[in-house]
Amino acid sequence: MSSSTSSGSHKSIIRNKVWSQLRQVAIPDPRFHYNYSSFIADFGGSSTATDLLTSLPAYKNAEILFVAPDNCIQELRHRALIDGKTVLVTTYGIRRGFWLLDPRGILEKKWEIASMLDGMERVGRHVSLAEIKSLLKKIDLMVTGTGAINYQGLRFGKGHGFFDLEWAMLYSIGVIDGITQTVALAHECQVLDEELVGEEWDTGCDFIVTNQRVIEVNRASKPSCGILWHNLQSEMLADIEPLRELKDMQYGRE
Repeated sequence: MSSSTSSGSHKSIIRNKVWSQLRQVAIPDPRFHYNYSSFIADFGGSSTATDLLTSLPAYKNAEILFVAPDNCIQELRHRALIDGKTVLVTTYGIRRGFWLLDPRGILEKKWEIASMLDGMERVGRHVSLAEIKSLLKKIDLMVTGTGAINYQGLRFGKGHGFFDLEWAMLYSIGVIDGITQTVALAHECQVLDEELVGEEWDTGCDFIVTNQRVIEVNRASKPSCGILWHNLQSEMLADIEPLRELKDMQYGRE
């Protein structure tokens, strides 16, 4: 792809192709039905994929994980709490920022509720970027769902770039770096043999875990550009609380 526009169009074509197949295995969201531009779907076989993911040394050795607020990795958030790991997650669309789920501070009987988007804000702790930097210091593993992904670890998500924003914000405050490992959990039908030139902000994944296998990516791309403020969609700054905090941290209040 020679431009952002053509790359975006190509990604859109790929998403639409995958979404037609995904409909056969996906679990609808009661809020969005099968509108895959609004959510990353859970699917039949996600428990098997979760088993494979939790067998990875990258997971076993991690103490603190970022796990995206995607439907297909809700079980992973629960499993991580059972395994004694601290989980950082964002609200849908990052609108209300980051929430910290620490199993040491949440009753065991509420761990499953904490792993759900509708429950995490009741039992978890809202944390600012400044608090993430001071409390966590280092995130060991980043996990996301995806609309589709190729063998180079480049994701074709909903088209909003939320995982890229989450990476950029956490990178900007120094709790992740270029060697922080990333994992995408997906159904086998979401893995495509498609060539694509990524944008400088695209966050590649080191592992792709499906309901059938684990794919290790060689030299997945990791951005170091932080937030490209001039490329940010205008409404994102208004809608996303931690973006405003980061801009204040970097440039001061106007």
